[in-house]
Amino acid sequence: MLQQTPDPGQIILIDKPLTWTSFDVANKLKYACKFKKIGHAGTLDPLATGLLILCTGKMTKQIDQYQAQEKEYTGTLVLGKTTPSVDLETTFDAEFDTSGITPEQIQVAAQQLTGDILQVPPIYSAIRVNGERLYEKARRGETADRVEGGIKARQVTVSVFEVEVNRFPEVDFRIVCSKGTYIRSLVRDIGLLLNNGAYMSSLRRTRIGDFRVEDAHTIEKFIETCREN
Repeated sequence: MLQQTPDPGQIILIDKPLTWTSFDVANKLKYACKFKKIGHAGTLDPLATGLLILCTGKMTKQIDQYQAQEKEYTGTLVLGKTTPSVDLETTFDAEFDTSGITPEQIQVAAQQLTGDILQVPPIYSAIRVNGERLYEKARRGETADRVEGGIKARQVTVSVFEVEVNRFPEVDFRIVCSKGTYIRSLVRDIGLLLNNGAYMSSLRRTRIGDFRVEDAHTIEKFIETCREN
């Protein structure tokens, strides 16, 4: 009897579209390309776009290695308003006067959030607390200060936090950071440092380690290619 050769697997770079979850992408490719085993290395929020690494077959053993690599993001935050999720998944819940904020103050706040920092994850995140994901608690109406046991701060490294304030109160940014860094927490915290509020209006992951979004496929293009083969 001929022994079936195990699937050696492959690394797939996808440019994740807006509103898709990382699981949606993995699931779509699994059935469209008939992969027996597929997983993604590092979740992207539905309202974020950009580089998503997926591994198939034996390469799924490398997922932890890719997840641990440095990541780069570009995006836009908006000062003067907040939402519970710190992005546009939820509606605005507060408004602030931004007239006294200077570009220099924004630069200083970004610098304060650069380096090795302690960061509290947003309540709209997939972290489990007491066996339940935080976003499930948030969607029930719980707030961060009411979560039993609290949301524990974690140490992360932000190597670069560049801001461009030409479109104030919109602030364009580029961030290079370690695994586990929440960009929405950085946006929330820059608002707090300015005694104001902020939410994220767009986010794009441009790099994971040496992998760049310029080398990624659209979902449609990858499926077309794999069906041709």
